[in-house]
Amino acid sequence: MGILEGKRILITGVLNDQSLAFATARVAQAEGAQVLLTGFGRGMSITQRVARKLDPTPDVIELDVTVPEHFDNLAAAVTERFGALDGVLHSIGFAPAACLDDDIFLAGWEDVATALQVSAYSLAPLVKSLLPLLEKGSCPSVIGLDFDATVAWPGYNWMGVAKAALESLSRYMAREAGKRGVRVNLVSAGPMRTIAAKSVPGFSDFESVWDGRAPLGWTATDPEPVARSVVALLSDFFPATTGELIHVDGGFHAIGA
Repeated sequence: MGILEGKRILITGVLNDQSLAFATARVAQAEGAQVLLTGFGRGMSITQRVARKLDPTPDVIELDVTVPEHFDNLAAAVTERFGALDGVLHSIGFAPAACLDDDIFLAGWEDVATALQVSAYSLAPLVKSLLPLLEKGSCPSVIGLDFDATVAWPGYNWMGVAKAALESLSRYMAREAGKRGVRVNLVSAGPMRTIAAKSVPGFSDFESVWDGRAPLGWTATDPEPVARSVVALLSDFFPATTGELIHVDGGFHAIGA
């Protein structure tokens, strides 16, 4: 019996089979979970195609986090399929190119607002819309994917600011959701060669030093360690942990030089 046996899990952000969200879906199914995915816009067909690589093939529900009505539609679709929910993975992030330029002063407010809305704020309406379903779940858990926002990374710029907002928001969400028995935590992953990473100009700069500095080493093409950590937090094995930021980065965050 797996650690998610009987659990009903919603996973957002599956773009391809190299994504952390896909790896989490795969591990979650292997541990006994029933899984639903979300996709949006022109990427829906891609998510549906990738979903067929999972067994059983999960349904894909449309969720564009910039469209408020989609959150209500999502809750209705999950209710129809599951009736209750035990876990959610928030794996959603986007920043316009100007926000990832070497010059942080280049981006205007419209671009910055998009980065903040999609990458940070979206956690709040997602959890709000699903709280009634999570309350019916068993030891319910919400996990968000993060990247260390305590320092400035080359080229990360406004996405780094958005991640800092996500980290702060997760603590406030933990406080509010905790009143209803729902845990909210973040997993801060080391650099992974995902589609999102390709849009960060300085990605190769910090990826190149990560493996040498991380005490346990780091493989930027292996999402398994992150996926397994997310699944552990979605399980009942952390029943009193919320508002926490768990680093899954080979220990890099603990090393000064």
